[in-house]
Amino acid sequence: MKVSFVVPCYNEEGNVVKMYHALHEAFRDTGSLIECVMVDDGSRDGTMKALRGLSEEVCDPNLKVISFSRNFGKEAAILCGLRHTEGELVCVIDADLQQDPRVAREMYEILQSRPEVDAVGAYQDKRKESAVLKFFKKCFYGLVNKLCETSFRPAASDFRMMRRKMADAVLSMTEYHRFSKGIFSWVGFNTEYIPYTVKERNSGKSSWSFGKLFLYALEGIFGYSTKPLRIPYYVGGFLSVASFILIIVEIILAAAGHTLPEHALVLSVFFLLFGCLFLFLGIIGSYLARTYVQSKDRPVYIEKEMIQIREEDSRDPSIGDNDHHG
Repeated sequence: MKVSFVVPCYNEEGNVVKMYHALHEAFRDTGSLIECVMVDDGSRDGTMKALRGLSEEVCDPNLKVISFSRNFGKEAAILCGLRHTEGELVCVIDADLQQDPRVAREMYEILQSRPEVDAVGAYQDKRKESAVLKFFKKCFYGLVNKLCETSFRPAASDFRMMRRKMADAVLSMTEYHRFSKGIFSWVGFNTEYIPYTVKERNSGKSSWSFGKLFLYALEGIFGYSTKPLRIPYYVGGFLSVASFILIIVEIILAAAGHTLPEHALVLSVFFLLFGCLFLFLGIIGSYLARTYVQSKDRPVYIEKEMIQIREEDSRDPSIGDNDHHG
């Protein structure tokens, strides 16, 4: 069996060689062939030089090194790596050694022993983050699971191992703006999650800032929910109904002889018009939402398995009857 590893690399010159050897060490006694696809995502340090030296040193035909012309982002690196894999099992793992290859070995053993499981993902059991970042991540998962039709496993990362059929399903998602956590969830398949503890970086520093994480979170919401497009619909409906009721009340009070402020009716009509405007924007948003989903060109469905009785396995029921009467 061949196990493929997709390793996105950005400014990881001090880690890529150790990651390569750590992967082989973790799977040394499994008898499986290890394929390592390392994608240099436009690094500004000596990552590509280190990868080139590693390739010359080990002379491993199952080591693939791909270099981008510039930094396209981790999502692009994951997609590129997946497209170059050939293994029956495919694993996405970071190059900084914070995601331990020995955890990938646990994923491998689960998939080997349980054929009904299609993928094994990892989630952080002990997060080494500030209280502020933990709070915002908790808010994100709570919000995204309410807004999106796709369910996201809290604290789960891109670190996972999947069977070839699931990897091919992920590759069938051809959208440009990619959010791998959402894609992994959207394609379905039977996924089991195991906890892991993030290790300290072997070398260098993380390229993920709070701002980048925030934009990445927005990508997940906009990529897997059309509900924000419908917000004007609800706002417009509320304003229209409320202002219409207010106008009726003001007309009744005026007919009963009560003196109303001169601007009261004007403001009520103003809010009614704005409510209608928001309502129409919401209707347009609903059509845009459908166009938006269609423009992603996602497959309508994904076949996981097909069961078909072969002709040679079929049996004419009358044969049994003839034997009985004979």
